[in-house]
Amino acid sequence: MSKLEYISYFRPEIDNMGGYTPGEQPKMANLLKLNTNESPFPPSPSVAETLKNFDCEKLRLYPDPTADEVREIIAGMFGLTKDYVIAGNGSDDILTISMRCFASADKPAACLWPSYSLYPTLAGLQGAECIKINLTENFELPVDLLAQAKNANILFIARPNAPIGNSFPRALMAEICREFKGIVLIDEAYVDFATDSCVDFVKEFPNVIISRTFSKSRNLAGLRFGFALANPKIIEGMMKMKDSYNVPMLTQAVAAATLRDPAYFADCVAKIRLAREMLLLGLYDLGFKVVESETNFLFASPPDGDGERYFRALREQGIIVRYFPGPATGKWVRITIGDTQSVARIFLATREIYKEYGQDVYEL
Repeated sequence: MSKLEYISYFRPEIDNMGGYTPGEQPKMANLLKLNTNESPFPPSPSVAETLKNFDCEKLRLYPDPTADEVREIIAGMFGLTKDYVIAGNGSDDILTISMRCFASADKPAACLWPSYSLYPTLAGLQGAECIKINLTENFELPVDLLAQAKNANILFIARPNAPIGNSFPRALMAEICREFKGIVLIDEAYVDFATDSCVDFVKEFPNVIISRTFSKSRNLAGLRFGFALANPKIIEGMMKMKDSYNVPMLTQAVAAATLRDPAYFADCVAKIRLAREMLLLGLYDLGFKVVESETNFLFASPPDGDGERYFRALREQGIIVRYFPGPATGKWVRITIGDTQSVARIFLATREIYKEYGQDVYEL
């Protein structure tokens, strides 16, 4: 019997796209994993207590479809009501819902570049064009951003930006939100490590969505919880497009628990900021170029400008960072900030690799 010829049943957009490439999850001995911006700290102790006391009999029931308890807590944090909040299965779910709502074959999306590579993938899934707006050589917003994005119905701006780590002036963000004719989604996945936020924009601008995640500063990447803030009319429309029960019952309970422990959250964020400063100073002393970071990672270029060589040299020592090939990013690597022990290990390995460049090397 001859083999049947395979005929694709997928939409052409699916066949023609590459799909999103997540960070590597390597399996090796003595691994130091600094490539996916996970927290080095465990979740709040209140999370373990919540799981310990959770009534598993409840799992036979469906979860609250709109996650009202955790939405109420989030709304209270920002002086809002829960109709300004939608909960998601990670902030990627929020981005997916937003793309479903506002992008289509005749309604393009736009995003900065380089930035989070999921944005173009989600646009492709909707059969929508994604207009990539290149950042300047110094990774700043181009002066003609609005002109380049004018045909888009939704504009994604990661602030702070990933994989770069820098932020953009609030005044400029406000101007963009005021002038852009479509939706502006400000992705604040890393904002808890930054000096300011645009969260108050949701009261001023009816076209703004702010997305957040618990994966970074809340130490819950494995849980998958995110949320968005926006004008209630925007939230009402997004509710129509979400999956029916998109946030599991356990996720809702754990998310509420960690929000009730602000002291632990603040302590973890402070420790990461301190470790970030330690590594920054060390890399500077070794001759690296480093983008001023508002995140839990550093975007760093070694003294010889060969990001791939540095990536591979670290890997030989069991240290995994993220390398992004390409003309704008190929000279750089992205290094997740771990605890102080992790920072010391990568610094010592880096000093050995680039010892010929070091001058008055900062001792961690």
